[in-house]
Amino acid sequence: QVQLVESGGGSVQAGGSLRLSCAASGSILRFVAMGWYRQVSGTQRELVARITYGGSTNYADSVKGRFTISRDNAKNTVYLQMNSLKPEDTAVYYCNADDSAIWAMYGWGKGTLVTVSS
Repeated sequence: QVQLVESGGGSVQAGGSLRLSCAASGSILRFVAMGWYRQVSGTQRELVARITYGGSTNYADSVKGRFTISRDNAKNTVYLQMNSLKPEDTAVYYCNADDSAIWAMYGWGKGTLVTVSS
């Protein structure tokens, strides 16, 4: 069983910051790379940031230098620190394994909405 609970979204002005948290339960998630994804209504979900169990990270070009992904393996929690937010960052943010087979089997959480106003 896998459960993903995202939190920390909200409404901020451009230039502001938010910190998202993802509580991930399920033994299958313990050692896999995890990612933060975002989706704007009517568009495909996109990978924003990725982190391996050992802490190696990758970022989409659009967020490099502004977002930081981290994880606490003891707490099974993944974070996304978002700074210098822009209106184009507005989306629903989800966390999940970096593994489409896990998406297919267990689905996605409800996500958390981030709204950035200009």
